[in-house]
Amino acid sequence: MHGRSLQHVTLTCPYCGERFATTVDLSAGAQRYVEDCAVCCQPIDISVHVGPDGELLGVDAASDSD
Repeated sequence: MHGRSLQHVTLTCPYCGERFATTVDLSAGAQRYVEDCAVCCQPIDISVHVGPDGELLGVDAASDSD
């Protein structure tokens, strides 16, 4: 999986609606963490979905009230 472990994704902030780029580490497998929006600074709950072969299946961005 060399070269594929870090992947750039673009998400939409659930608070302000602005799009922002971030990087996810696929070598860690499926994960959930909080990252602040680069525009409005609100905490975004990010869920990374990784397939059995280490491929990115999807990334979800939600407010902490979702």
